[in-house]
Formats: sequence, C-alpha cells, structure tokens
Amino acid sequence: MAGRWIEQWEPEDEIFWQEKGERIARRNLWFSVLSEHIGFSIWTLWSVMVLFMGPEYGIDPAGKFFLISTATLVGALVRVPYTFAVARFGGRNWTVFSALTLLVPTVAAYLVMEPGTSYTTFLVVAALAGIGGGNFASSMTNINAFFPLRKKGWALGLNAGGGNIGVPVVQLAGLLVIGTAGATHPRIVLAVYVPLIVVAALCAASFMDNLTPVQNDTGAAKDAVRDPHTWIMSVLYIGTFGSFIGYSFAFGLVLQTQFGRTPLQAASLTFIGPLLGSLIRPAGGWLADRYGGARITLWNFAAMAAATGVVVYASGIASLTVFLVGFIALFVLTGLGNGSTYKMIPGIFHAKAIAQGLRGEEAAAHGRRLSGAAMGLIGAVGALGGLAINLAFRQSFRTAGTGTTAFWYFLVFYALCFTVTWAVYRRRVAAVPARPQLGYAEV
Repeated sequence: MAGRWIEQWEPEDEIFWQEKGERIARRNLWFSVLSEHIGFSIWTLWSVMVLFMGPEYGIDPAGKFFLISTATLVGALVRVPYTFAVARFGGRNWTVFSALTLLVPTVAAYLVMEPGTSYTTFLVVAALAGIGGGNFASSMTNINAFFPLRKKGWALGLNAGGGNIGVPVVQLAGLLVIGTAGATHPRIVLAVYVPLIVVAALCAASFMDNLTPVQNDTGAAKDAVRDPHTWIMSVLYIGTFGSFIGYSFAFGLVLQTQFGRTPLQAASLTFIGPLLGSLIRPAGGWLADRYGGARITLWNFAAMAAATGVVVYASGIASLTVFLVGFIALFVLTGLGNGSTYKMIPGIFHAKAIAQGLRGEEAAAHGRRLSGAAMGLIGAVGALGGLAINLAFRQSFRTAGTGTTAFWYFLVFYALCFTVTWAVYRRRVAAVPARPQLGYAEV
C-alpha cells in the first residue's frame, strides 16, 4: 500500500503545529484509538470465552487460567516487531494491516468454540488472539511521533485509554449475550466483532497518514536496549499495565473460582474494573503533564500496595463486597499509573538529550527517536507482567484454592516499584539541585 505520506513533520514548531500539525495529529489519534480499541477486545477475548466454558467443556480453572495466559504471552511478544513496523511500513499502512489480521483469531474462535473441541486447539486459537496485543505497541509508537512533548502525556493517555476500553467493551458484549441468549452461545460475541474489524481497517485506510520522517532506525533500537532507563521503566510498567491486563484477564475467573459466582454474575461485575481503569488513564497522562510523571507514579504505587492489602484482607474474611472495593480500586490505580509511566518515557529521553548538550528541535528529535524505540520494548515487558499475574493466580488456586497468596506477591512487587521510582526518578532531583537539567522533575 503506497498510502498517504507526509514529508515534513515538526510538531515542536509552534507555527507549524497551530497551522496544520494539530489538526492532522488529532485526526490520526482518533482513528488510531478505534483500531487499538478493537485490538484490545480481541486480545482479551478469551477472558470472556472462558466464562462460556461450562462443565461440558471439561476444562478446570487452572486450565482456563493457562488459556488466557497463552493469549497474554503472545500479545506481549508481538509488541516488539509491531513497534518497528510503523517505521518500516508507515503508521497508516500498518494500522490497516494489523486491523485486518484480527479477523484470523476471531473467525478461528467462531469455528472452534463448542464442547468437544480439544484443549490443544483452544490453546492455539487463544494464542492467535494475542496478535491483538501488538496493536497497542504500533499505535503508541505512531502517535508518539505525531505530538509535541508538552502534549504527549495527554495524547498517549487518550490513545491508550481508548484502546484499553476495548477490554470492558468485549466483556460487556459477553454479559449481554449471557444475559439474553444464555451461556451456550459464545459465537454471537464473535459474530459482532467481524464487521467492527472491517470498519476499523477501512477508517484507518481513509483517514490516517504515514510520516516520512519516522524512518526505520535500527540504531535507535540498539541504543534503547542499551539504555538502563528502558529496563527500569519496563519494571515500572509491569506494575501498572501488567497489572491492568493481568487483572482484566483474570477478574471473571477469580470471581467464579474464589467466590462461586455464576457466569452471568461474574460477567455482570467483570467489566467494571477495566472500564474505570481505561477511562482514568488519560487523567494519569494529564496529571503527569501537569505535576510530573515520576511524582504521580511514585504515590500511585503506594496506593496500589494499600489497595492490594484491602484485597488480601477481603480474601481472608471471604467478603465479596470488600474484595470488589479493593479490586476495583486497583484497576483505577493501574489506569492512572499507565498514563503517568508512559508520559515518563519521552520525558526521560528528552531530559537526557538536554543533559548531553542538545537544544531545541535537535533535543526533541533525539528524544522522539529513542522514546519511540523504547516504548515497544517497555510495552512488551509490561505485558509480560500480565502473564506473570495469570500464572501466579493459576498456581495460587492450584495449591491453596484462593488467590490470596498471589495477592501477597503483588503487594511486595508494588512496594519494590515504589522504591525504584523514588530512588531513580525522585531522589536524584533532590541530590543535584545545582544541575536540575540532569534530574527528572519534569518526567
């Protein structure tokens, strides 16, 4: 696809931005959100499909957790090549292609979703759904190139938040089907998504653009891999996005397994947490733009640890009400943290460029170059956190019959993330007051 290519793109130039840059960037943002939204729905499709899998399917809770873990794993791995595909093929062109590929796991699930299908077949089809997770990486890399640094927190938060809403939307679709047609008709959910996928691809082809200045730069990837901040931010993103996607996959199964909820009862609650976490993500980016991503991320991890303590307490006293309060609070906090951590990434590399003596557009271009490459790697590692959460739940339920042990591990990890954020991005600011350009107060 030759596509529509924009030869010149200078978002940091205020005149360029006001005359035409902002209008073009916003248009690409909205249709990027649509495609990424559908991608998230397909990636998390099996968090809904397992609610339809009654005793007649012959799959125990541990087997269901492993199914959704397979989709999580593939979604994490494909994020790396999806990140660099934007520079190779163009943001518009790749969005069209990646949207159309979502037809493969959706149609495959439609064909096999019935009792009597082998567990191996279900594993393969669930793995195919993982390609929906790659859409996030290519979408974020693409939108990162369109917006100036001062707008990135809001733009990336809105892009990711709109995409994340695909999780509760597919869960609401499952709830609607279970509540009306019953838990024996999963194919209705799948049939709804086929035309939506086609619409997303057509909209991307009609209204999005490719940026010529975003050239394939293997050197940027190598530099991002070697930079310690890429891996530090990967750990923090495990704590925020890894938690969001892991909990989104597992929430319904936890309610069914630990609290004995029926498929309809579980589905009626499952969507609430992901919906709130998605809606709040742009607010996390906006707060990071205003007060600094590191400051928001730091206290967000403290709150996540506290909310996890509430969940552990609720599990101990077997209180569904308290459990829901704590768990939904966790979802909200993961959304805030998602927005603030992603704002930190371009800010960190821009701050490093300034510390190296670069100024103006040269510093901004250097920051865009490295942050675009780093985002894919950070997003992939963060998504692997979702896999770790699902496997932790699987092991916890196999050995203890509840998720309490898993939640204790999550609490310890959030405390670790709090410590890392303070030590690397907050303590340094106070340590070098005479050289603020080397700190990360603005990150």
